Amino acid sequence: MCGVFGIFGHPEAANMAYLGLHALQHRGQEAAGIVSSDGEKLFAHRAMGLVQAGFTPRDLAGLPGDRAIGHVRYSTAGGSHIKNAQPFAVDYARGSIALAHNGNLTNYESLRDRLEARGSIFQSTSDTEVIVHLIAMSTHMAVEDRIADALNQVEGAFSVLFLTERELVAARDPHGFRPLCLGKLTHGGGVAHVVASEPTSFELIGAEYVRDIAPGEVLIIGADGPRSVFPFPEHKPKPCIFEYVYFARPDSALGGASVYEVRKALGERLAKEEPIAGSRDDTVVIPVPDSGVPAAVGFARASGLPFEMGLIRSHYVGRTFIEPQQSIRHFGVRLKLSPNRAVIEGKRVVIVDDSIVRGTTSRKIVKMLRDAGAREVHVRISSPPTRWPCYYGINTPTRDELIAATSSIEETRDYLLCDSLGYLSLEGLASSVAQIRTPGKLPVVKDAVNSHCHACFSGDYAVPVSTRKSPSQRPRLVSAG
Repeated sequence: MCGVFGIFGHPEAANMAYLGLHALQHRGQEAAGIVSSDGEKLFAHRAMGLVQAGFTPRDLAGLPGDRAIGHVRYSTAGGSHIKNAQPFAVDYARGSIALAHNGNLTNYESLRDRLEARGSIFQSTSDTEVIVHLIAMSTHMAVEDRIADALNQVEGAFSVLFLTERELVAARDPHGFRPLCLGKLTHGGGVAHVVASEPTSFELIGAEYVRDIAPGEVLIIGADGPRSVFPFPEHKPKPCIFEYVYFARPDSALGGASVYEVRKALGERLAKEEPIAGSRDDTVVIPVPDSGVPAAVGFARASGLPFEMGLIRSHYVGRTFIEPQQSIRHFGVRLKLSPNRAVIEGKRVVIVDDSIVRGTTSRKIVKMLRDAGAREVHVRISSPPTRWPCYYGINTPTRDELIAATSSIEETRDYLLCDSLGYLSLEGLASSVAQIRTPGKLPVVKDAVNSHCHACFSGDYAVPVSTRKSPSQRPRLVSAG
């Protein structure tokens, strides 16, 4: 999972991209980059770490032009190196092009083998780079046709931005796994068009949300404004349902549905499916901040139990889930969260979180609560058990590392050291999303479960995933998006 941002037609395009990436920082913290264009050539700056640390006023001054694309990166496995930072920017026979990608290409190994056999030399260990080579090798003349030709050869998830000297091109895979939306920004000189992974970027810079970019759409933004083509075979849309559970910011709207309202609905449904039995007088509901807060609010409201902030989060530590090293992840749990003894001691504590992956973080949290005097600890999860890896751009590990794939709920409960453990059902998750998405002018969702990708919960993959290992001895490729 990464974040992408693009803007066309603003005199301070690089500055707007910088701000837009700030609003997408939750989608990646390993590296950030911006490429701009003045209509004649491209200018690039990339840096490791957070957006604010990677860009100085001097860096932004070196990115002239009224169009730019940006990227915040996290990798699906290792690969934290500047050579994998995006956007990629290259010169080829027909000019220059830059690329920023959110997603993961499931057939990258076979594509890279084929490209290397034909003489391509790769500069990174990112799956995204195969798109650059496919564009360069295309026989089509127009840039949009070369892009469509390249993207028709890749499989998996891509919400991607391209920048040439003259145009900004946005494309979303036919399943629409990862979000991408269009906005517009009115300024003194006219109207700028903006594209981003989430509409929270628009709010920060004062832009107006226009619409989601449709699955399978290629949007070309030039001097005459935006226009769309649909060059891919049609597939049933399968946007990632886990975006609602964890990844998207709560103040975002995906597919027309408020992420915050969806998460509250998940908590309310969870309270009905997995209620807390026993005494209520000394029971409190607490979230694992920050992503568990709305679900805990919904759970408390539906249960008639008091909501308290029993864990206090340090705002100087990033999201431990997307740290690339396991050692950092373990250390980050203690650094990130502190128990609030005043609301925990002597209480029956219901702790609401969005998911359990390996179980190591949840076990440490339960232990912290008990050490702080909790009499009982009941864990409630506002999503189904995560039993399968994601191959479409999320850092879920192999099945052997997923506790729900190797242990029963009872065994997981014993490992976590909690008194009870309850998950939301897949039907409950999908219905909650549909419940929020349906009001007003949004179309009614008739088949809630099959309207989203839920492979991490069900093992039902919309795009087949090859488990073939590359015959070469090169380092394992990693997704940059």
